Amino acid sequence: MGASKHLSNDLKTKIIQHHGLGEGYKKLSQRFKLSVSTVRNIVRNWKTTGTVLVKARSGRPRKISERQWRRMVRTVTVNPQTSSKDLQHQLAADGVTVHRSTIQRTLHKEMLYGRVMRKKPFLCTRHKRGRLRYAKAHLDKPASFWNKVLWTDETKIELFGHNQGRYAWRKKNTAFQEKHLLPTVKFGGGSIMLWGCVSSAGTGNLVKVEGRMDSSQYQQILENNVQESVTKLKLRRGWIFQQDNDPKHCSKSTKAFMQRNKYNILEWPSQSPDLNIIENVWCALKRAVHARKPSNLTELEMICREEWSKIPPTRIQTLIGSYRKRLEAVISEKGGSTKY
Repeated sequence: MGASKHLSNDLKTKIIQHHGLGEGYKKLSQRFKLSVSTVRNIVRNWKTTGTVLVKARSGRPRKISERQWRRMVRTVTVNPQTSSKDLQHQLAADGVTVHRSTIQRTLHKEMLYGRVMRKKPFLCTRHKRGRLRYAKAHLDKPASFWNKVLWTDETKIELFGHNQGRYAWRKKNTAFQEKHLLPTVKFGGGSIMLWGCVSSAGTGNLVKVEGRMDSSQYQQILENNVQESVTKLKLRRGWIFQQDNDPKHCSKSTKAFMQRNKYNILEWPSQSPDLNIIENVWCALKRAVHARKPSNLTELEMICREEWSKIPPTRIQTLIGSYRKRLEAVISEKGGSTKY
């Protein structure tokens, strides 16, 4: 349509008349010394609208051509981390100057939206194979199997929480009003490391880790808390101990400790926090703790213990009840990352 819109209406009418007499696009292009595509567009427009007149436009013509549009979509599809500023520079090289919001609106029409990238553990081929093997081996395990598992893990809880990604609605020039600020303290104001365990019956012991935990301290925590939690949660004979593959969990001395104490250990794939239901419990705990705004580390530990004891068994039972979906997701992704 680019060339045909500059032709006179009389010429277009003659083309339509000759086309009506049976002349094809090639013959018409030779007769009127036009390209075949121009003739085709004139005839197509006439068949669609019933007129050779070019209708008045509803707005300003697009600056971004169809070819540039397709190239932008192809660029962000191949490299999703391409910024709108990068695309702006590409268009500028073609002599097209547009605002970044125009580029964003163009991509939105293709259902492409800028979003914060989700953080997930790096998975190499070996990790994916291990995750896939675990998922297939445990996919058809009955509920009674998962009800015997004692899920364990460690987590760090910061005094002021994680400040990234928080938003506030505000008017222009109000950025530094106190209600629009996030208070920061050097080194995050401190944090505590916790070890905890859960089962379908509820939460077990929650322990503060002193300093940096090594294999010796880890074994001491297990000795003081695992059997006590098993008794508290009424896990029967044959209960299963779950842990991730952290080096202190898999050291020679820790393995020897577990053999002496006859732990029945659940084989665990590396880089798989999405398969450990206690991760969801930690998230719930952190939300509840930070909602109470502890002012120091002593208060932080106290509130953690209080909120831990309030977590209902039904929350954990729901996580266990949907565990098969996690395994199906791993299989669907061929061992890759999941939404969990």
